[in-house]
Amino acid sequence: MGIFERYLSLWVALAITAGVVLGIYLPGIFTAIASMEVARVNLPVAVLIWVMIYPMMVQIDFSAVKAVRHKPQGLLLTCVINWLIKPFTMALLGWLFFRVLFADLVNPQTASEYIAGMILLGVAPCTAMVFVWSQLTNGDPNYTLVQVSVNDLIMIGAFAPIAAFLLGVSDIAVPWETLMLSVVLYVVLPLVAGVLTRKLLDAEHHHERLGNLIATLKPWSVTGLLATVVLLFAFQANTIISQPLAIVLIAIPLLIQTYLIFFLGCAGSRMLVLPKAIAAPACMIGTSNFFELAVAVAISLFGLESGAALATVVGVLVEVPVMLSLVWLINNTGMLGKS
Repeated sequence: MGIFERYLSLWVALAITAGVVLGIYLPGIFTAIASMEVARVNLPVAVLIWVMIYPMMVQIDFSAVKAVRHKPQGLLLTCVINWLIKPFTMALLGWLFFRVLFADLVNPQTASEYIAGMILLGVAPCTAMVFVWSQLTNGDPNYTLVQVSVNDLIMIGAFAPIAAFLLGVSDIAVPWETLMLSVVLYVVLPLVAGVLTRKLLDAEHHHERLGNLIATLKPWSVTGLLATVVLLFAFQANTIISQPLAIVLIAIPLLIQTYLIFFLGCAGSRMLVLPKAIAAPACMIGTSNFFELAVAVAISLFGLESGAALATVVGVLVEVPVMLSLVWLINNTGMLGKS
């Protein structure tokens, strides 16, 4: 591991601090960057995520992808955790905390909006960032691609019905442009670029050239992650400063949900006797969230200043630090086996 990967938690902490400070003292710059959107997808963030993912896509060997059909258990675990467990545990935790435990701290209307935001996060399992977490845990890049692709296909059909059922709303306005554009930007384009790069460099089985490129690109993946963290926290700097109690109240059930889903995934992977390279990304997909989609739907349904929008934003804020803690657990405790 290089110095970036070895001390990644430190760099992320510094990036979070830098993002908040810059967001407070240079708000105009980040307001301008935040406005660079197409279908509610922030283009600078999309570019940085692309920088993160492209090096991982270069490592995908399509000749090995077809072998996934011989190991369907990892896909089964991904689908069960994401679509039969996670949305419903999130809704239950939202109700428990904001209708019971925190009932005296939040008015009923705001509590309902917080619960709604949490539900939207729960129905939007991760897409792009899974490739980052998979690489950090030495996950199988070929299998991870298939897991993410299957997850995205299910999300297109299942997001609206499950969200409508849990929110008690008959007509969920799913921003299809946001969903489809995100999948294209975060999965399809970097995948095509990675395939073409691999084909050009390895056309005559020049594995050395391909290996050298992958080694050169690897630091850029971490750099893209850190730059994304700076931007996300800069965008929300004023919210962090102005509503610290609300953020803490929302973060508590979100943290419990994250670790709950992760440990359920770990238990499932042990029951299915999955190797770590498959189990790690399977657990990570359900544990993290497709926050771009959740934020967009929350704003569409409840408004920019709503508690639902705030709850989805808190999901963004807690995700990277929490996911790094799970990466550490996987790599240092052996809970999913050894590489």
